[in-house]
Amino acid sequence: MTRPVRAAIDTRALANNLAVARSRAPAEPLWAVVKADAYGHGAVTAARALVAAGADGLCVASVEEAEALRAGGIDAPILLLEGFFEPAEIPRCAALGLAVVVHAPWQLTALEVARPEWPLTTWVKVDTGMHRIGFHPEEVGPVRDRLRAASAVAGEPGLMTHLARADDRSEPATTNQLRAFDTLEQPGAVSIANSAGILGWPGARRGLLRPGIMLYGVSPFPEEVAGDHGLVPVMTLHSRLIAVRRLAAGDAVGYGGTWTCPEAMPVGVVAIGYGDGYPRHAPSGTPVLVDGVEVPLIGRVSMDMITVDLRGHPAAEPGAPVTLWGDGLPVERVATAAGTIGYELLCGVTRRVPRDSIA
Repeated sequence: MTRPVRAAIDTRALANNLAVARSRAPAEPLWAVVKADAYGHGAVTAARALVAAGADGLCVASVEEAEALRAGGIDAPILLLEGFFEPAEIPRCAALGLAVVVHAPWQLTALEVARPEWPLTTWVKVDTGMHRIGFHPEEVGPVRDRLRAASAVAGEPGLMTHLARADDRSEPATTNQLRAFDTLEQPGAVSIANSAGILGWPGARRGLLRPGIMLYGVSPFPEEVAGDHGLVPVMTLHSRLIAVRRLAAGDAVGYGGTWTCPEAMPVGVVAIGYGDGYPRHAPSGTPVLVDGVEVPLIGRVSMDMITVDLRGHPAAEPGAPVTLWGDGLPVERVATAAGTIGYELLCGVTRRVPRDSIA
């Protein structure tokens, strides 16, 4: 038998989650974010499912990610969220038919002197408060004028911004960002809303929508899970018990002996570890499902194995199915226990874990 770790990718859930995003602003274009290998789900698989379900376009972080989609037969529009990383990429962007974000003066200058075979659709990134990349609002007018005059640019440049604190609906920063954006002349296309903007901020639901984490069945809001928004987990990370040990009171479990049995008890060993992307820093008490029964992680996570307390499920035997997150166990709960976010857990599942697509 091969090692039992698998990540099941439910493409039906992708379609459901896209429909949830679409329902918040039915008249607006929606481009699905599939960067970082579709948040660990497999970019080509996810892109095909999302386009088939009605996504109007796709968003990635690099030319290489776009090339992989084109090589996989994806012909939908693609947007480079950080634009090109060097002028030499401009011809590749043109050949792939990509739209590009322009966020820095050097990119603007590069487009002014470039002579690609086909002109590029551009989006000006506006820094309304994230303070990461983008032009300050007062710079946007001259930037757009220069892009309009560049032969490498097709049509009217769009305006895009990114919401820094939309995951906190009590935080006024998002309202301030929307107000800053609204001070700009907007003769062309606009794009504001990420997943948190789509779900939590009606004022951001205009122009091109860019859902990311919500498409994969994860809530962008702390203290909430996917089901609170009608979202369905796309990835379920599976394994099996490979051993059940009967240990005595006082026996220390795992590296460093950080967890000690308080009584005679069964301890299960699961074939999963940080070599697969399970978080090494997950503490004892992190929830795990064995045969559908929730039990706590105990001891340190090692490269290939974890151990679980089976006192709550003493009938469990080797071979029992284990769910680390997904169907029946929201990844948000595991992330909260591990002091991280669901994004990191999904993106961190390593290449040695096979992805099995469920249609």
